[in-house]
Amino acid sequence: MSLLTLSGVTASYGPSQALFGVDLQIGEGEVLALLGRNGMGKSTTVKCICRMLPAGGTLTFDGKDLGRLASYRAARLGLGLVPEGRRCFGSLSVQENLTAAARRGAWTFERVVELFPRLGERRGQRAASLSGGEQQMLAIGRALMTNPKLLILDEATEGLAPIIRQEIWSVIRLLKAETGLSILVIDKSLRELREICDRATILERGRTVWAGAIGELSDDITHQYIGV
Repeated sequence: MSLLTLSGVTASYGPSQALFGVDLQIGEGEVLALLGRNGMGKSTTVKCICRMLPAGGTLTFDGKDLGRLASYRAARLGLGLVPEGRRCFGSLSVQENLTAAARRGAWTFERVVELFPRLGERRGQRAASLSGGEQQMLAIGRALMTNPKLLILDEATEGLAPIIRQEIWSVIRLLKAETGLSILVIDKSLRELREICDRATILERGRTVWAGAIGELSDDITHQYIGV
């Protein structure tokens, strides 16, 4: 069953059109990679899904019409976003960042710090004083505290040290294996994406140009649409 469906989605920044017809589908419990070179519309698509940018076309989530909702109402349906750049509340402590986003459900503060023990160790520390990797863990934990149906990871490993990147990928593997959570991943690490994702969708200049099982993503397609 489809959890999220985008059909013919368009979007603009003022007079500049960024999306010209994005089609995307994520099933319940599925992990989807959203791929494409920089500037091809991936983050813009996420903004449309989360209702941070007006969009044309059809956007449905869990049977609801997203196009008619304000961003906070879309979030309440079960959209959990880990935004590019992390965007933690720097003046708040780790625990305050997590509890501020909390909604009733299986994900609690205790469960998040079990997933990321380092956050438990730094629970009273201001988010602004954390390392980049720790802030990324906090951003993921904060999204999980909303108890989402769909977790959206926008460049969650970008700019992190290799050991921290592997820790993040390990967490994503764990979430897939043990929670059945639907996940949308934007990332450049094709090797890890091939191991984790069920399917992939590729954007080129604001349009969907390829979609299929991750195992069908050939070297030719990768070179044509993703390679430099």
